[in-house]
Amino acid sequence: MPRLQRFNLIDMPQHVIQRGNNRQACFLDTDDYLFYLECLKQVSSKVGCDIHAYVLMTNHVHLLATPRKDHAVSKLMQSVGRRYVQYINYHYQRTGTLWEGRYKASLVESERYLLTCYRYIELNPVRTEGDITHPGDYRWSSYAANAYGKGDAWLSPHEEYIKLGKTAVERQAAYRGLFANALDTADIHAIRQSVQQGVVLGGGRFRDQIEAAQGIRATPRRRGRPFKERDESVN
Repeated sequence: MPRLQRFNLIDMPQHVIQRGNNRQACFLDTDDYLFYLECLKQVSSKVGCDIHAYVLMTNHVHLLATPRKDHAVSKLMQSVGRRYVQYINYHYQRTGTLWEGRYKASLVESERYLLTCYRYIELNPVRTEGDITHPGDYRWSSYAANAYGKGDAWLSPHEEYIKLGKTAVERQAAYRGLFANALDTADIHAIRQSVQQGVVLGGGRFRDQIEAAQGIRATPRRRGRPFKERDESVN
């Protein structure tokens, strides 16, 4: 199977997913989640990559990130992944692969999909965990920071988030309001398809612009039948 392409555009947000190998757990206890987040905090600052939203699930990770320096997303994922594997191997006296190959990522058109991606990521536990009915019930995501300003002061709000209000309180209230309605089914499909194929999440004109600028495919492949999604741990 060919390796997925990589977009390298500074100041353009990306939706990133990394999974545990064979969908095995990569977080086993509280200290594991805390260590990963500390790595994310330190490395994102070092390589110049803003983190806007995240969720750490038992066997995979979602990030919404914007590179501010060349190849910042790749450097982020490589460094965090390496540090975390070393920690896990030492802590649990194990060897071997932890992650399922390379991370997957899609470029996100800010005006159309940025806030939708925020919601998609932070609603992941609601879609997949039977006992979670609201994103605020799940500890290991950025929802508390984005919706209430609690914790994760190292997160960087995206410009589209900042437009939600003149003050932090106004922005947080408006952000919570976005979760009053369920995500559109078409948006969910578009997000999943784009990240699985490593293409652009955005409108046709935006995709054409990216293809022209990067010289690589930005549009999802067309198929003779509906895109078949795996048993979604993409979620």
